[in-house]
Amino acid sequence: MISVAPMARPGAPMARRNPVAKLAAALVFSLLLIATLDPVTPAIAIAIELVVLPLFGIRYRMLARRAWPLLASAGGILVTLVLFAADRSGRVLVEAGPILVTEGVLLTALGLVLRMLAVALPGVIVFATTDPTDLADALIQNAKAPARFAIGALAAFRLVPLLEQEWRMISMARRARGVDAGRNPVAKVRLFVSTAFALLVGAIRRGTRLAVAMDARGFDAGIPRTVARRQRFTRADGLLVAGAAVLAGAALAVSVALDTFRPLIG
Repeated sequence: MISVAPMARPGAPMARRNPVAKLAAALVFSLLLIATLDPVTPAIAIAIELVVLPLFGIRYRMLARRAWPLLASAGGILVTLVLFAADRSGRVLVEAGPILVTEGVLLTALGLVLRMLAVALPGVIVFATTDPTDLADALIQNAKAPARFAIGALAAFRLVPLLEQEWRMISMARRARGVDAGRNPVAKVRLFVSTAFALLVGAIRRGTRLAVAMDARGFDAGIPRTVARRQRFTRADGLLVAGAAVLAGAALAVSVALDTFRPLIG
């Protein structure tokens, strides 16, 4: 079942931090990792993220359950790049017919996959420890985001679990009408695409109705809105953002010291 509710232990020290602070720390930590193409920096960043994970009240099994689509995508990207990359420089590691794996293409693929994981994991941690309503309130109060944007994003988060229910409903309705792919892989792909298109159409209709309802309730008005729950940005929240920047800088410094740093530009 798709869930957007926080899954972390509420009493964890980092889970109690301001949602905007956690989001800013994730952005700062991720943006600094994009500056390099080497696999060492993102590998160190992933190690740091896994070490601080208990401070956010998240168990490793819970993280794996939340991030398994990301891990599956990373594996697919790694295999695709290793098999079909144009650059085949470096020492040959594996040569079997049309398959040629070199040291250069393996380092490039590992760097890309590890960087993707290192950039995406902070976002997974943030949303696993943050209630969507608290995030919307904090965006309005601390980040000065427009109320229409923040409440619209909150409504979108709340509607995410309905996608799984609607997918199941469409599949059951088609099965009741005798539309089934059986063991035919081509038919399965065709049925998946048509179901996804029907789900997309339903999501657009639901979003349109939601936007009309929000406008009818004055979310487009220029009158300042009040919030029910106060979100305070404290010194500890600022230290969290600064600590994320320091840790990301340390990962880059280790890469430079090991002479593996490969700048994205230049």
